[in-house]
Amino acid sequence: MSADASGPETGPELGSETGPQLGPETGPELGPETGPELGPETEPELGRETGPQLGPETGPQLRRETGPQLGPETGPQLGTDPGQLCPKHKEPLSWFCLSERRPVCASCVEVGGRCHRHRIRPAEEHAELLRNKIVDQCEKMQLQSAGITKYVSEVLQGKNQKVVNTASATRELIIQRLSLVRSLCESEEQRLLEKVHGEEERAHQSILTQQAHWAEALKKLDTLRTSLVCMLTHLDNLQLIVSQERVRTQEEAEGILDPQESDKLCFNKKCGWSPLLTQLWATSILGSLSGMEEVLINEKTVSPLLQLSEDRRTLTFSAKKSKACTDDPERFDYWPNALASTSFQAGLHAWIVNVQHSCAYKVGVASVQLPRKGSGSDCRLGHNAFSWVFSRYDQEFRFSHNGQHELLALLRCPTQLGVVLDLQVGELLFYEPASGTVLHIHRTCFPLPLSGHASS
Repeated sequence: MSADASGPETGPELGSETGPQLGPETGPELGPETGPELGPETEPELGRETGPQLGPETGPQLRRETGPQLGPETGPQLGTDPGQLCPKHKEPLSWFCLSERRPVCASCVEVGGRCHRHRIRPAEEHAELLRNKIVDQCEKMQLQSAGITKYVSEVLQGKNQKVVNTASATRELIIQRLSLVRSLCESEEQRLLEKVHGEEERAHQSILTQQAHWAEALKKLDTLRTSLVCMLTHLDNLQLIVSQERVRTQEEAEGILDPQESDKLCFNKKCGWSPLLTQLWATSILGSLSGMEEVLINEKTVSPLLQLSEDRRTLTFSAKKSKACTDDPERFDYWPNALASTSFQAGLHAWIVNVQHSCAYKVGVASVQLPRKGSGSDCRLGHNAFSWVFSRYDQEFRFSHNGQHELLALLRCPTQLGVVLDLQVGELLFYEPASGTVLHIHRTCFPLPLSGHASS
């Protein structure tokens, strides 16, 4: 291959290894007169006197088919422009110092120069390496752009469609399930209303039967009384003594019993009880923030064995009695009990107690009549007629009232306890919000007022 055949139009494409390799032995002899004067002014003289010296303009042509087209202004231009001369030696910056990361002239790399013994590289070679890196970066960016374009056009579009489909399916599922719940509620409502109506009819029929029976009894008693009055009027003493009619009338009158109270004459409220309705009702109450109450502990009632947090929400058991507690009349002095500061007189009340970190506790309601002093059962929650408690000790759960303890079979230990108190109908319900499970329900006529309580 001759040097005359290396023109940009007809010459073969040369890789970076075919460019001007400037070795150390040629460095010291390079000067402004003999060095490869590269730049826009020397472009016509490329490769004429000094062999196939390729200027910066030929660099981009090395990878013209595969890389971006880089102009001469993208790499370091070597020439006689004052801005491209060494400020100290006024020579072309034909070398690149790898140690100082800057272009230098031939005099800078000679003995005594500031870059002597530094790692150096011909400026054109370094520029070619930079061009190759730029080309590689451009290729990577092009591939990255293609990947992003594909991601946006295919993946994101697919995800968008998937979101639309999933949202539509979720809406349909919600509508379907709520429709089923609504249908179940309507069926349960119809069933309960029919039971209530049937119980009402039964009680009403029993009352009508009793009314007819006692009306007949009254009529019979009136007839017998009239007969006895006639005896008194028309019979003398001897006739009255031997009269069989008097004996018969007296026996008939004694056969008519006095009215007795009967449950058959009352409406049985149990006909309106429904586990499904109770669970849905409790879930609705405890699931509504507007229906929840803020229950704070009354610090005057806290036992010396309990420590109350500053926000008056948390009780912690302590084996040693606190000496800071004053001897308040409302304070429990023996059992580790405490009452809430809120009292309940009427209506519906609900609150949640966090019991996650406790393996022994009592939660419930108590009458304000509950005694506070002493170690007797009358002061112990669940052991008297003034308190109703849900309790846990280790893995055993119970509902206790007036010394009667009912074991409760729980599949797991609840982390929260929901308490619902309906004083209008006389119901106390304990509920686990996490699973929506009614743990226990107690129905009675509560003495008022009541207060929430806790014990460890």
